[in-house]
Amino acid sequence: MQVVYHLGAHSTDEERLVRGLLRAKGPLAAQGVIVPGPGRYRPVLRETMIKLKGAPASREVQEVLLDAVVDADHVERLVFSNELFICIPQKAITEGAFYPMAARKVAAMSNLFPDDECEFHMALRNPATLIPALLGRVKGLSYEEFMGSAEPMQIRWAPVVQRILAAAPGRTLTLWCNEDTPLIWPEVLRSVAGVGPDFALAADTDVLATIMTEDGLKRLDSYLASHPPANVDQRRKIVSAFLSKFAKPEELEVEVALPGWTEDLVEEITEAYDHDVAEIAAMPGVRFLAP
Repeated sequence: MQVVYHLGAHSTDEERLVRGLLRAKGPLAAQGVIVPGPGRYRPVLRETMIKLKGAPASREVQEVLLDAVVDADHVERLVFSNELFICIPQKAITEGAFYPMAARKVAAMSNLFPDDECEFHMALRNPATLIPALLGRVKGLSYEEFMGSAEPMQIRWAPVVQRILAAAPGRTLTLWCNEDTPLIWPEVLRSVAGVGPDFALAADTDVLATIMTEDGLKRLDSYLASHPPANVDQRRKIVSAFLSKFAKPEELEVEVALPGWTEDLVEEITEAYDHDVAEIAAMPGVRFLAP
């Protein structure tokens, strides 16, 4: 059995992935891909990890877990999604570190079904926009309280990914940039589901629907139906062309207004993020989805 964990990260998904796959629950199940509803697995996985304290689950515990989250007799691939798997938004920056719990949590998830194949999927996001997004979700904390002793330039993805890889050796880690999601969303969905490019998913345009005008999306759907792209690259070129004409500017622009942040600092954080992404994409053990 393959066990897949979609980890978010925070403020990159808004549950679109699991909702999109649930819309194809029947056809996916016919291929052995089981996507349980979040309410079915999130509490039980959390409780089990707390009880195990990172130790490998026994065969008995694994059977109890499967009985709790799955009704199907035939399970080849089991998909779990939760942006809180690693931590709550309040803990994303703790004691001066960025996602310090990530490695421990990933190791614990690997041990829920220790003898099965295990995959992790996660979107990265530019800290220049992620930090404001996280702060907007944390009620009652000032910017200074949220950041603690951490400086903005210390919020880097490469060390987080390195710790995850070290904590889950031999496990597959698939990553992508949130900024690229509108162009690669169909590939993200199929990567998590473990199905091929020809598998039909109605959720293919769910992300585009959030950043394009309704008329633009209708025109895109009509064009794709009448001019089926020959491959992934051709589809991305078509989508890019429609985005250039029909994107909602207000959905693409992110206002950053935090104490002490200047345009120069935002550019420096973004440049560091770009360097991190290039480094991460070349890391052994990482499968990187890029346009």
